[in-house]
Amino acid sequence: MKELFGGPGKVSGLVLRMGQCLFAAASMVVMASSHGFATCTAFCYLIAAMGLQVIWSFSLACLDIHALRLKRDLRNYVFLSLLVIGDWVTAILSLAAACSSAGVVVLIIKDTNMCKSTPKLSCHMFQISVALAFISWFFLAISSCVMFWLAAS
Repeated sequence: MKELFGGPGKVSGLVLRMGQCLFAAASMVVMASSHGFATCTAFCYLIAAMGLQVIWSFSLACLDIHALRLKRDLRNYVFLSLLVIGDWVTAILSLAAACSSAGVVVLIIKDTNMCKSTPKLSCHMFQISVALAFISWFFLAISSCVMFWLAAS
């Protein structure tokens, strides 16, 4: 199998997983701490999707740390197939949550001007949370492509 950036059991893979986990957790915390996030289902879906991504990325980061400490090779076909399926499922859910939340943010801020009429809404916090979700998804997309490439080779 090829040695790729971001593979399982490598430092680059650990950095990608930690980036996913940290940005997803930050997105979740920012959205949950903003006022009025419960007014829209898309924001609750974003919190749920980012929570799933935090759990998935943190568990794989722990696995990478374990493999790095013991100098073990994690690249076998069955394990990589499980990683590919898990990464693609969480990537699709995270992208769907980020896109739907971004659409709602655009609707609230630009189309209906709810942010100006309802000062209790934390519109800037919604924007920050969605941006963090997209950054987290970007790291996950890189990991998903690397895992798919490794499993295919």
